[in-house]
Amino acid sequence: MSDGTTENKVGYRHAPVSGRFAKGISGNPKGRPRGRRNTLPFEAVLGQLVTIREDGRERRVTAAEAFLLQMTKRGLEGDGAAARSTLAAIEEARKSRVVRDPDITTKIAIAWMQPGSVAAALEPLRIGRKLDRYRPTARIMLEPWIVEAALARLGARTLSVDEQRTVFAATRAPGKVAWPEWCVVRA
Repeated sequence: MSDGTTENKVGYRHAPVSGRFAKGISGNPKGRPRGRRNTLPFEAVLGQLVTIREDGRERRVTAAEAFLLQMTKRGLEGDGAAARSTLAAIEEARKSRVVRDPDITTKIAIAWMQPGSVAAALEPLRIGRKLDRYRPTARIMLEPWIVEAALARLGARTLSVDEQRTVFAATRAPGKVAWPEWCVVRA
């Protein structure tokens, strides 16, 4: 060791020549096993189910959907960057949507309900909500989004003032509804 050549020197940061990697030969000859990390890591993470709480109710959604819901919420609260990224994600989803073949038939199942039992259909669809969820006979209020959708379907037709009052009284949060210009009952 006293001659100072690196070939003979063995110790810290100086591996013996027999244990060193030979030139042109991989240090990992077997390589990565097949089937590992075929999917990108974010796809595995965003596909996991998470529990979210909406209006006091818990439901399980994918992490991607929870992320998009959070970004939408922040965008609606005034965060411009969140609004732009949410709109970009929605536009990307629209572009990737598969155009349905007109020859494919769609089956529609109709379930008949007993009169007075609309709560069983409205609540799971999130169209309406009971005011007192512990009473079976509690009053049900319509969600703002369904009221907006119904008003949009009217087209050029308008509601009478009495009909407007009825819709306003049946809406859970009438202040959140984007009422049409022709609507006179708003408060």
